[in-house]
Amino acid sequence: MSATPEAAAGAPDLAGRRGRNTMLRLVAALAVATAVTLSAAARAEDQADLAKAAQNPVAAMISLPLQNNTLFGVGPDGDTANVLNIQPVVPITIGRWNIINRTIAPVIYLPDVTNGLAELPQGVDGGSTFGLGDINHSIYFSPAKAGPVIWGIGPSFTFPTATNRKLGSEKWSAGPAAVALAQPGPWVIGTLVRQLWSYAGDNDREDVSQLLVQPFVNYNMEGGWYLVSSPIITANWEASNDDAWTVPVGGGMGRIFKLGDQAMNAQVQGFYNVERPEVGPDWSIRVQLQFLFPKGS
Repeated sequence: MSATPEAAAGAPDLAGRRGRNTMLRLVAALAVATAVTLSAAARAEDQADLAKAAQNPVAAMISLPLQNNTLFGVGPDGDTANVLNIQPVVPITIGRWNIINRTIAPVIYLPDVTNGLAELPQGVDGGSTFGLGDINHSIYFSPAKAGPVIWGIGPSFTFPTATNRKLGSEKWSAGPAAVALAQPGPWVIGTLVRQLWSYAGDNDREDVSQLLVQPFVNYNMEGGWYLVSSPIITANWEASNDDAWTVPVGGGMGRIFKLGDQAMNAQVQGFYNVERPEVGPDWSIRVQLQFLFPKGS
């Protein structure tokens, strides 16, 4: 039986509607895919920017790093010491300048022998002890508009806040501090330098003259992961030549992530001391958890 004229006329119209519906579905699917891709790209870019800010000592971002350093092979008996550094960073922007306030409050456990630890200019022999060490506060003045080289410079102060004389120098100290870095591509490369001299305090304790140099290299990868090496090199100019330097070599990895809405930075590094005081540690492990508070979060 042949098709009626009405059916023959309706067939092209039905086919046309189906074609238009298919086209609309394809356009909708493409729009959704594009939106998801752009959103993922934006998140990846935000994560990369956050990683570079977290790795910049003079970034205009509030943060709270909790850095735990476990030191192995301390003293003639190869004891273990531990230093937990609580390091709030609070920036203030005034005109064309960022003023970066960086505080280090060390909570220290020391075994019987304390001389030679990089965290102390000098120590006092005796029984093991635990408590707060000397608090350091550094203020960096850094241009608010960053160029190819980001830099900051300012004073650094150490206060005799130790809860036990074995945990600090019992001296008031001050000196200059400076940092410079560049961020080419996925890299963050720079150096932080600080020199402290004592100017007051217990006359029965040795004077403080301590250099700290911290080179840092970060290579950022996808998913917030990064490779890092940031050893802390120290020189105690009041010690003998053989006991003056602590020079660690090593590195590790870390990741930028979120716990709910809270941005975080976690990392772990290991170091071997190629140069150390006679009773200083052979090697160390550094574990850091950093709370990040970027602007607009």
